[in-house]
Amino acid sequence: MTPFRKVVLLVLDSVGIGEAPDAAKFGDEGSATLPHIAEAVGGLHLPNLAALGLGHLGSIRGVPPVDAPTGARGVLLPRSAGKDTTSGHWELAGLVLERPFPTYPDGFPPRVIDRFESAVGRSVLGNVAASGTEIIERLGEEHMRTGKPIVYTSADSVFQVAAHESVIPLEELYDMCRAARGLLTGEDEVGRVIARPFEGSPGSFKRTSGRKDLSVDPPGPTILDAIAAAGLEVHGVGKISNIFAGRGVTVSTPTKSNDEGIGATAAAINASSRGLVFTNLVDFDESFGHRNDPAGYARALEAFDARLPELTGALAEDAVLFITADHGNDPTTPSTDHSRERVPLVVAGDRVRPGADVGTRSSFADCGATIAELLGVTAGSAGTSFAADLLTG
Repeated sequence: MTPFRKVVLLVLDSVGIGEAPDAAKFGDEGSATLPHIAEAVGGLHLPNLAALGLGHLGSIRGVPPVDAPTGARGVLLPRSAGKDTTSGHWELAGLVLERPFPTYPDGFPPRVIDRFESAVGRSVLGNVAASGTEIIERLGEEHMRTGKPIVYTSADSVFQVAAHESVIPLEELYDMCRAARGLLTGEDEVGRVIARPFEGSPGSFKRTSGRKDLSVDPPGPTILDAIAAAGLEVHGVGKISNIFAGRGVTVSTPTKSNDEGIGATAAAINASSRGLVFTNLVDFDESFGHRNDPAGYARALEAFDARLPELTGALAEDAVLFITADHGNDPTTPSTDHSRERVPLVVAGDRVRPGADVGTRSSFADCGATIAELLGVTAGSAGTSFAADLLTG
């Protein structure tokens, strides 16, 4: 096989397609992000994703199967011991996490909070599992009055620090998060430490675009490492570099929205470099999934679909586009957290066999193994490549 010049892996953050076989272990029986959103809004208008074959992957109101799909399709099952952003992206990149990151449904123990307060020279507010928008409304005024940072977590393995930008400047907030990342080791090695700056006044607080994620280093090699070691470019768009703690990423373009991410991805496709473009579009999860907003989620999906031709139209003959997700976040359930779901996969490109069905894959890592093969790179991915089923000829 002649290696591809460019492979694009685009992650629609949290766009799951139905409960995974082990969803009950995670309390997520019945979760189905994309199908439930479609039902909640009376049907989705996603003609470009439908043309690639999305409607063949499940019952999605408004997105029926088409007679002649132009792309390939499949379903990926999660194998890692988690349903968070970090483990989902690592698995897509060929690294399966065998042990889950620690979570703190009752808040962080004194061994964590006491050390953090000592490191930053301030006592904290909160220390609970909570929605990010809810906790700043509840504690934001006290934070502004006292200068105490707000510490909180969720059902995911995260240590989050929220602060008003006029009370704790961004760089100081980032320093606090770096201190937290340094002390959260061993049994308390959470997947991510997240800076959550906000602005505004009581009753109208709003999170800003200054979010910063500090991830733990991947515990083993990923296809990003292998691609970079082969002398190819790995261009991370959005929060990819943060998710992988910068490892294996040779170029990073942070973005503030899905629209920025789509534009940056199109520019990266058009660039002359050879290698991988790895994009995360976070708005689905952050702005709508965690806020239980199916109508907003639906609008974001339709806005992405409307711009999808910018990406598929930029693909040269020696380029291919994978569109998938990292977990679910069903906004129609009472939970505001991620859900354990299988995820859709659609693939576009001139060398992709129209209508190809790569089936239900036993791990997200199959995607990483396939990408490595398409680029002609040897990588110790935990997955199995489906390149032979994907391509024409």
